[in-house]
Amino acid sequence: MHPPIRSLVVGFLVLLALFRMLERLRPKTQRLRILRRGFATDLGYWFFTPVATRTVTALATFLVVIPVLWAMYGKVDRNLILHGYGPASRLPMWVQGIAIVAIVEVIGYWMHRAFHRVPWLWRFHAVHHSSVDLDWLSATRVHPGNDVVMKLATTVPVLVLGFAPAAVAGIMPLLTLLAVGVHAHVDWDWGPLRAAIASPRFHRWHHSDEAAARDRNFAGLLPVMDILFGTYHMPKDARPASFGADTPIPEGLLRQLAFPFRRAR
Repeated sequence: MHPPIRSLVVGFLVLLALFRMLERLRPKTQRLRILRRGFATDLGYWFFTPVATRTVTALATFLVVIPVLWAMYGKVDRNLILHGYGPASRLPMWVQGIAIVAIVEVIGYWMHRAFHRVPWLWRFHAVHHSSVDLDWLSATRVHPGNDVVMKLATTVPVLVLGFAPAAVAGIMPLLTLLAVGVHAHVDWDWGPLRAAIASPRFHRWHHSDEAAARDRNFAGLLPVMDILFGTYHMPKDARPASFGADTPIPEGLLRQLAFPFRRAR
C-alpha cells in the first residue's frame, strides 16, 4: 500500500474511532449507524478529495497566482511564495497568521453566501449539502469545482498582499480538524464561546433543510460574521432535525462529480 493511501486509511480509522466514542455521549436513539445513508459516497470522497481535488486546486492556484505575482513583482520563486514579500512579510509571523485567518474568513463568508445565491455556483455547492445523515465524514463531500473557486478566492488575495503562507502552517492541522469536527453528529456549541468559534451545532444548522435555517450560519470559523451580517441562527431550545439540499442530488461519487455539468431541469 502506497504511503499516502496508508495515511488516509489510518487517518480514517483513527477519526472513525474518535467520533464514534464522542457520539456515544448522545442517547442511543439519537446515534447514527456507522453504515448510515451516504456512507459509501462519503468514503469515496475521503480518498478522492485529498488526492484528486487538492491536485486540481493546486494546479488551478498555480496557473492563476504565478502570472499575477510575476506581473506585480517581476519574479516568482519558492522563497517568495512561502515567506511573502513587501511590508506584509516583515510583520511578526503571529501577526501575519491572525491577518491571514481574518482575510480568509471575511472572503470565505461572502463566497459561501455566493455559493448559495448564484445558481451555477450552487450546483457545485449543493453536492456538499446533499448529505441527509450528517456526520464528520460528510466534511469530505466537496465537489472539486467548489474547492477550486473557494481556494482561489481566498488564497490569491493573501499571496498578492505579500503575506507568508508559512505563517498559518502551524495551525493548519487544527483548522482542518475543526472543519471536520463541525460536521460531527454531536450537540456541542461551546457554551459562552458559541459566538466566538464555530461549533458542531452552529454548522449543523447550516446543513439543515428546515425553512428557518436555510441560508444561515455561513462562517467557517467565526460566527461573529453571521451576527454582523444578519445570518446567525442558533435557537436556544431547538436542534436541527433533518438535513439535505432542496435540489435533488444523486448518490454516488461519480454521479455527484458529473451533477453540476448536467443540464438543469
